[in-house]
Amino acid sequence: PKTDIVFLKVHKSASSTVMNILFRFGETHNLTFAFPQGGGFQLYYPHHFLARFVQGFSPLSPRRFNILCHHMRFLQPEVQKVVPSSAVYFSILRNPVQLMESSFVYYKGASAFSRVRSLEEFLRQPYRYYNPASGDRHYARNLITFDFGFNPDGDASPERVQLMLKAIEASFDFVLISEYFDESMVLLKEMLCWDLDSVVSFPLNTRDSSTKSTLPDSAVEKLKAWNRLDWEIYTHFNRTFWERIERDIGRERMRREVKALRERQAELARTCLQGTGSVAPKDIKDSSLRPLQHGGARILGYNLKQGLGEELERTCRRLVTPELQYSSLLYKKQFPPPPP
Repeated sequence: PKTDIVFLKVHKSASSTVMNILFRFGETHNLTFAFPQGGGFQLYYPHHFLARFVQGFSPLSPRRFNILCHHMRFLQPEVQKVVPSSAVYFSILRNPVQLMESSFVYYKGASAFSRVRSLEEFLRQPYRYYNPASGDRHYARNLITFDFGFNPDGDASPERVQLMLKAIEASFDFVLISEYFDESMVLLKEMLCWDLDSVVSFPLNTRDSSTKSTLPDSAVEKLKAWNRLDWEIYTHFNRTFWERIERDIGRERMRREVKALRERQAELARTCLQGTGSVAPKDIKDSSLRPLQHGGARILGYNLKQGLGEELERTCRRLVTPELQYSSLLYKKQFPPPPP
């Protein structure tokens, strides 16, 4: 199994669920993580990543970490200073239409969104609200492009787009697609030579459907034009995703693998969870399993069954532990506080 991994956690793209998979694998195999300085949750995002943002990094010691997966703005020469040269690089993308709808609710406080009532209103006259010089502009335009390290206000000419796609392909071994999450997990398992249980998951950091809205077609077209660079990245990697599946796995085997993954997840849900799945924040009984609530979104969580055996309880708990709590737990394990 591959143990040296760089995951570019693109915002609002099922990336918290992927991070939980990496946390569990790393914990099980005693791997080290490139944590943000002081145990924070982002690597000084939205600044471009620098090696010195990582706790325990020193330019004088050749120490490398196994897994880099916290939010960052990608900059490969700096990333290479903190992970082994053998590291596998991957990311996950989401359709920019749904991505922006999610960003609008989640980052309602961002400068471009704070004075506008609806996403449609924003898309009618984006430059009335959007300031390319503001420090949080990326939440409102070409968020994928920004997370990959490029300029979200850059020119979208075919030549520039091609250069950007080539640069991403040169840095990343593969890119997953969140709309095909189960297929993506099968591909991840294949590329990393992991077993099925390493890629099972329950969806984390998901919103209550009451805060989701569907955009009319006219707004969708405006949104694609406004996020043109993201749209180009997404459509390109959506295509290469299926090409890779055809080449490396084949559709028939993919169907079997997805079925096995879903069956295993359903079995774990029956074993671990009270009720049929996720619940509203107010209904989560164990406060340590309550996810951070953000913006106008209501982030769902889970209740574990009572009376699980010790080993099983641990497995189940890890599957539903929200990102911030899990990150803190692993940080304390890797950098134990000095005894009083």
